[in-house]
Amino acid sequence: MSQRRRLFLDTCVGERRGVVWLDGQPERLLIARTSDGETAGPGAVVVARVVRIEKGLGSAFLEGPGGLALMVARAALPDGAGQGRFVRVQVLAPARRDKLASGRVLQIDAAPVRWITPTPDLVERLQGFAPGVEIEGGRGAREAADHAAEEALSTDFPLRGGGRLTVESTRALVAVDVDMGTSAGQDDRTSATRTNQIAITETARLLRLKGLGGLIVIDLAGKGHNGPVLMESVKAAFAPDQPGVAVGPISKFGVLEMTVPWRASPVAERLLGPDRRPDPETAALQMIREIEREALPGRHVEAHCAPDVAIEARRLAPDLILRIGPRFTIEDEAGRDRAGWKVSAR
Repeated sequence: MSQRRRLFLDTCVGERRGVVWLDGQPERLLIARTSDGETAGPGAVVVARVVRIEKGLGSAFLEGPGGLALMVARAALPDGAGQGRFVRVQVLAPARRDKLASGRVLQIDAAPVRWITPTPDLVERLQGFAPGVEIEGGRGAREAADHAAEEALSTDFPLRGGGRLTVESTRALVAVDVDMGTSAGQDDRTSATRTNQIAITETARLLRLKGLGGLIVIDLAGKGHNGPVLMESVKAAFAPDQPGVAVGPISKFGVLEMTVPWRASPVAERLLGPDRRPDPETAALQMIREIEREALPGRHVEAHCAPDVAIEARRLAPDLILRIGPRFTIEDEAGRDRAGWKVSAR
């Protein structure tokens, strides 16, 4: 089946959100904030210093500009690139919570730590997923970005035909559970195969949307799985994630294991704090978008929020004034939940 992609770019106060839409559903969510500064995302090239080589782990640890910590395969170090030497590295995967960025060594370099090529701009990254496709903006882009963010933070998803899919990320792996739900029919094997095919396709899309990789464990529905058919589904669904996808055989317990390269920051880490609640900046950006929506001509908007959210919102207030004028107030209230901000207009 041919796949049609659309591209959206929502330009907000303090944040830009790019969305790749695949056959009517969000496939990727890219987030760039004015507070990010210079970041080491996929595609960035830096000069880094080799600070430690762990032979037992087969890894080398590097320090790049701005304290950037990287890990590369020891076997990939060029001859002569010992401890203390500088090497030129292309970032393959950004740093994640409690995880180092990973990269590919290009060559030995004589320079001190510095940037060579920064992370590609969000627009450039967005166009790379669908070359030649026009990027859409406006209200449709904001709705697409809001929907993508909501789905990226969800764990439970209905499947076409009546099944259900659960995707949960742990420190060690991503656990995916496929449930037949109401899709079970008289021919259970045929129903299970169809449900699992749909689930595999959805799993690939959701992993890209959530920005997840690493070890993926899929608990398939039913028993007596049609291995060849399901492996073809895996091959097609994860083609956009190549190279680097490795798939194991379906176990006797009906579990499919695979690894997918990390190439993005998990959306949950971008939007949520360690407590799994929106961090102050995320909550402030959400609230400011709502202020913008409510600020119709002739109306004054009042926003009430937690003190830490108010700090972030007031930092962005000058840019919001340039858009809608000084027709809003931001009031902080002790004891209000970070996610419990409220916006009203009069």
